Amino acid sequence: MNRAICSGKFQIKGIDFKVLSDDEIQDIHYASLEILEKTGVYVEDDDAIDLFHSIGCRVDTEKKIVKIPHYLVENAIRTAPSRIVLGARNHDKSFIMEGKRVTFTSFGEGVSVVDINTGEIRDSTKKDLAAGARIMDALDAYGVCHRPVSSLDVDPTAYTLHNYEALVNNTDKPVSLGPGDGKCLEKIYQMSAIIAGGEETLVDNPLICASTCPVTPLRLVKHCCEIGMKAAELSIPVRFTTMALAGATSPITLAGTQAVQNAEFLACVVMHQAVRPGAPVICSSSTTSMDLKSAEAAVGSPEMSLFAAMNAQMAQFYKVPSWSGGT
Repeated sequence: MNRAICSGKFQIKGIDFKVLSDDEIQDIHYASLEILEKTGVYVEDDDAIDLFHSIGCRVDTEKKIVKIPHYLVENAIRTAPSRIVLGARNHDKSFIMEGKRVTFTSFGEGVSVVDINTGEIRDSTKKDLAAGARIMDALDAYGVCHRPVSSLDVDPTAYTLHNYEALVNNTDKPVSLGPGDGKCLEKIYQMSAIIAGGEETLVDNPLICASTCPVTPLRLVKHCCEIGMKAAELSIPVRFTTMALAGATSPITLAGTQAVQNAEFLACVVMHQAVRPGAPVICSSSTTSMDLKSAEAAVGSPEMSLFAAMNAQMAQFYKVPSWSGGT
């Protein structure tokens, strides 16, 4: 197993970067609970609406608004595990997410590449994805191989399956990708079972980490619900990645945006843990602010790093693993 170095611990090695005080973390937590209980979330998937209703949430079926009592949120957080294994074909490279251990991966998912032979900018292909996986496989700093580019030259209906094939055939590190929807995630799970030699071996060493995104503000779209519920059913680690845009889809203040995206994550956790308490879940964020001059997402801005740090602090508060993008 790969136990990476730690950050933020009281020891000689590692660093610590805290944006929020303990009281501010509590304030954001309580603000998120109030958002979920008073405003609620829009839930696009009917099965997810039925699930929320079955556990005691207030549901407006006509508007598809779900309001989640605070005690359901707090109970779901208590059952979410603090330690997750991201499995790999080479068990020595399976990555353990626990405490404050830190590793790196690529940003995803690029749709263009600069051709290394011609210098032209073109759509990315499955071959490009395979090459990217081999690069990450060779770099010690990368503990996980998250798909860097898209396989845009394959049948769109099987696009995510091709992505998974390109990754697992070119690295023996843990792999991560967006599976597209619940049905594709189940097919990827079946592929991983073939690789592992049977489903029983995936319990302790799952060969896929799924990623899905709620849509800010406060929308659990259909594919997010499908992937979250299917991942819980199959005990596949899943990242619920909030992607708010401060000043556009969320409040312009850092704390306001953090409260909104934290509420989105907590709503996903309630849904996820209702399917299988103790299923592995990761608090993930790729949030930034809007450039008010160009109306574009300011990826790589100082604010994006601050949001990443806040996301990590909230995850530590909830005692679940975190994953931040764009820094």
